[in-house]
Amino acid sequence: MTDSSTDAGTDAGTDAGGPTNRLAETTSPYLQQHAHNPVDWWPWCDEALALAREQDKPILLSVGYSACHWCHVMAHESFEDPDTAALMNRLFVNIKVDREERPDIDKIYQTAHQLLAQRTGGWPLTVFLTPDDCKPFFAGTYFPKERRHGLPAFSELLQGVERAYREQREAIRQQNDSLMQALAELEPKGGGEIPDSAPLEGARRQLAGSFDREHGGFGKAPKFPHPTNMELLLRHYAATAVDGEGDRQALHMALFTLERMIRGGVNDQLRGGFCRYSTDDRWMIPHFEKMLYDNGPLLALCCDAWQLTGDTVFRDAAEATADWVVAEMQSPEGGYYSALDADSEGEEGKFYVWDRAEIEELLTPKEFAVLAPVFGLDRPPNFEGQWNLHGYRTVDDVAAEQGLNPEIARGLLMTARTKLLAIRDDTRVRPGLDDKVLTSWNALMIKGMARAARVLDRPVYLASAERALGFIRETLWHDGRLLATYKDGKAHLDAYLDDYALLLDALLELLQTRWRREDLDFAVALADVLLEQFHDGRDGGFYFTGNDHEQLIQRPKPLGDEAMPSGNGVAALCLQRLGHLLGETRYLDAARDTLALAAEPMRRIPYAHGTLLMALDEYLSPPETIVIRAGEDALGDWRQAALRAYAPRRTVLAIPSAEDGLPGALSAMSAGDAPLAYRCRGTVCEAPVTTPDALAVG
Repeated sequence: MTDSSTDAGTDAGTDAGGPTNRLAETTSPYLQQHAHNPVDWWPWCDEALALAREQDKPILLSVGYSACHWCHVMAHESFEDPDTAALMNRLFVNIKVDREERPDIDKIYQTAHQLLAQRTGGWPLTVFLTPDDCKPFFAGTYFPKERRHGLPAFSELLQGVERAYREQREAIRQQNDSLMQALAELEPKGGGEIPDSAPLEGARRQLAGSFDREHGGFGKAPKFPHPTNMELLLRHYAATAVDGEGDRQALHMALFTLERMIRGGVNDQLRGGFCRYSTDDRWMIPHFEKMLYDNGPLLALCCDAWQLTGDTVFRDAAEATADWVVAEMQSPEGGYYSALDADSEGEEGKFYVWDRAEIEELLTPKEFAVLAPVFGLDRPPNFEGQWNLHGYRTVDDVAAEQGLNPEIARGLLMTARTKLLAIRDDTRVRPGLDDKVLTSWNALMIKGMARAARVLDRPVYLASAERALGFIRETLWHDGRLLATYKDGKAHLDAYLDDYALLLDALLELLQTRWRREDLDFAVALADVLLEQFHDGRDGGFYFTGNDHEQLIQRPKPLGDEAMPSGNGVAALCLQRLGHLLGETRYLDAARDTLALAAEPMRRIPYAHGTLLMALDEYLSPPETIVIRAGEDALGDWRQAALRAYAPRRTVLAIPSAEDGLPGALSAMSAGDAPLAYRCRGTVCEAPVTTPDALAVG
């Protein structure tokens, strides 16, 4: 499944008046937005599926999410229309699914759409299922109310699909059989041999081949952030720099792309936080929704870039992103919210864009003289007659041109931005907030916050990460299993592979930022559930759903990175690290089997499997593990020495001397009278070192 141009921003609104349907009782903000539709919507549930079977009505499955622009266009045009709704109610059992709460359903039917329609999917996803077995026999995305864009009117489509179901059942059965066979053939097969470094080199070549030398990024518009690709390039640079100068082109591709995103309109220049993607090649005009799952990895990446280069553009972006999350995206209970919509007052981007005259009136002449050339107000409007702030020039360049002291120019720009932000916050209608808490997305942000706390030395970010983790443990961890989502006091839905793998990754990041024994125990518990519930002991790899999950028409093992990093890749990477740390061969074996399963896809399309390639890299060159044992007074200095430089293959745990009863291989790394650091690569350990200087990267 790929990101689609139909993945866009929206307002939250459908008509709030009138009677409600069953969706009013759900926890999903997206489903609740459709609670007043005249459509007789059901959530995905046994009752709805049984009704379709009893009445022999095909199922109309509509999948979307709360920040999806075209989902809501279709809702306004069709689902709110009484005539269209009456047709849907008469001909179908109608089921609405939030793809963020039910990624298991979305993954299956997105893949089915690609096979049926022979093109990539997106949202809204519109699929028609046979009632007895939930197999799809027709699929599309957005359909207009009236014929346009080469698409049929939705009402015509409804009647045609229902007629086909009544009149062509045997053909549909045969097509369904072929579709199920095709789905089975797409699943990776076991028995492969783990590749050498060729896929890593192949990914680097593929990224170089699609690199936009003028504007950064990979490929043409629409441009998505894909932080995994940039992380892979930074890791590649670090690996090559160990034995020489390092791959400067790989470094440039990653840093140039990230810098252009930071300076571009895809980044909120007043508040911080990155939007979902850019509609143009220059990172200028985004679809304005802000998703938690983008901002967690981008926060971590900005920290890496700052640590590697010392360039303040990356530090400032990391701090702005983290500050925005703490201020606007963290609930009073501690969990992180999911998303901000793109639209407000029914218009996309209205909250973010400006009239030039309005800005001139708000700022002093000196402030405007600096801000205007930096953000393009001295150029023609770039968004529907208005200006979305986009960094055309740096403030230092503008200062030099105007003969200003750079510090004075930066101060003028800062006060100008502060004024604009205050007016925006105080006088404009805010975009809708999707306030559900998703375990996997929270894990991505916990990791980003933990890294920001460590690299930027900002304890407030660590406190934020710990609050979010505490919320997950208290609310979404029950009887040794995770739940996937929480809203309005209700936690539910069995968690998925991504929830376990990404939370394990976040815990390992937190443990590097500060030691807490209960977090190590929690990490072990998550790893054990991964093996017990998700791991395929025969062919290798991890299923997206657990053994006791609801049975659907397919149980996929997704390997490639999508909008989020691959759960299989993260599981393999983290199980290797935890396995080396504890000397636990079960974890190492599961990671190895996953890499073997993914061998052919990694060879065939390496750049699409960046997370698995990171795991492959650490399989071929086992990561360095450093365990520091010291008193509380010395622990911080030793940790800082070990983590000062960018070292993506290094895991550091700084454990107080008083901590005893450590599990596995850690039990042998005892404290001494003076601080000690144990350094291992894979399963081979050196004699402990006694000075922090010995931990320098190199």
